[in-house]
Amino acid sequence: MTTNEQLERHLTLSAAVAVVVAEVIAVGIFLAPSAMIGLLGSPLAVFGVWLGMGLMALSGALTYAELAVRYPRAGGPYVYLREAFGRDAAFLYGWMSLMVMDPGVTAALALGLSEYAAYALSLSVLQAKIIAVGSILLLAGANIFGARMGASTVKTLAALKVLLIIVIVAWSFGSGAGNWSHFAGAAAGPPGHSFWASVGGAFVLAFFAYGGWWDLSKLAGEVVDPARTIPRALVLGIGMITLFYLLLTAAFLYTVPPGQGGSGEAFGAEVGRRLFGASGARIVAGMVVVSIVGSMAGVLFAAPRVYFAMGRDRLFLPAIGRLNSRFGTPVAAIGIQAALASVMVAWSTFAQLVGYFVFVAVIFIGLGAASVFVLRKRVSRPVAYLAWGYPLTTVVFLGCVVGLAGLLFIDNPIRSLVGLFVVALGWPARRLMERAGRERRPSERTAGRGDAVC
Repeated sequence: MTTNEQLERHLTLSAAVAVVVAEVIAVGIFLAPSAMIGLLGSPLAVFGVWLGMGLMALSGALTYAELAVRYPRAGGPYVYLREAFGRDAAFLYGWMSLMVMDPGVTAALALGLSEYAAYALSLSVLQAKIIAVGSILLLAGANIFGARMGASTVKTLAALKVLLIIVIVAWSFGSGAGNWSHFAGAAAGPPGHSFWASVGGAFVLAFFAYGGWWDLSKLAGEVVDPARTIPRALVLGIGMITLFYLLLTAAFLYTVPPGQGGSGEAFGAEVGRRLFGASGARIVAGMVVVSIVGSMAGVLFAAPRVYFAMGRDRLFLPAIGRLNSRFGTPVAAIGIQAALASVMVAWSTFAQLVGYFVFVAVIFIGLGAASVFVLRKRVSRPVAYLAWGYPLTTVVFLGCVVGLAGLLFIDNPIRSLVGLFVVALGWPARRLMERAGRERRPSERTAGRGDAVC
């Protein structure tokens, strides 16, 4: 145990922006544009969706920034739910994050990384799995051996990611490999889809491409001057992400006409072939690997702070809320996430499991934002930062969240209900842990007195 059991405040503005950029920009931007064009049939409509989702993300970020300034400590949404709605709501969020969502997302990123690495390097399935697990353990190790090392890793990967984006955009337009007439073209939308269904599908894709910016709030306990740094970092980060998404989409459209090149990985491969020739698909695959590694680093850096906060509150194993005396990091929290993610990598159907909890995760994100309404009425002390445009910005973001949750439920109500049921099982788990804690504390106090005498 360290002396004061407090995480060190070391994240400057540049590091905080790097966390946002590194975690959000992953493989989605390489897959979403072609799918969105297929849904909307118009390049200009795709740009409109990116801008619209950027504004919605900014609305949510302004709300989360106020919450992070109100409670500048580790845990983010977990803390806001606890303060606004009680310990049970906070535990259920942490339960879902710890047991399924965070390790599942980490494993998904690791497997995506291994698939692109296998393509670029012609690896076997076993070699790809080893790379997936190895990447998790290496990035977890960087976070364990010091919060500053973890932050430096995220900053380096974010800078490399930005550099690669600039290279792709500059090469796309500078090489003359495309044609400006592609922006006037249109691809036929999917048959049988209404206009609003297509727009809704495109916004769902865009929402997930922007997902993860709220994780900066989980690191609020490590941000230098949070009242100034967190709002600026979220605004700058989301602004940069929106700009990069617009530029990359424009580069892709300039290179490949709408409706051509296929979708998903095939579209990325076609972009690479047109830009870099026969080896272009492998080059783009390497760029995607770097992008995914940056996102993994961000998730492994931010997510364990939730479990650390749960341990500090004794809502989970107390050991998970302790800092290592040598490194000053929540080693147990980081280790649990890395271990569970590594196990999930070996489980080929885990991606389907994670899909069951996306609906619930979206609800918790919305509840985290909605807690600002409760806390503004309940807590009267002055706050150094108040969300700009409140309550309109918060309402706009919550409207987006409600719409997304509705689309997810309509798409697969059974999966959504199963996810809700499994998360609800956390309630009896909390009761059991609470009972075990009450039974353990008398013996702990006795042991403590004995140690003091010695």
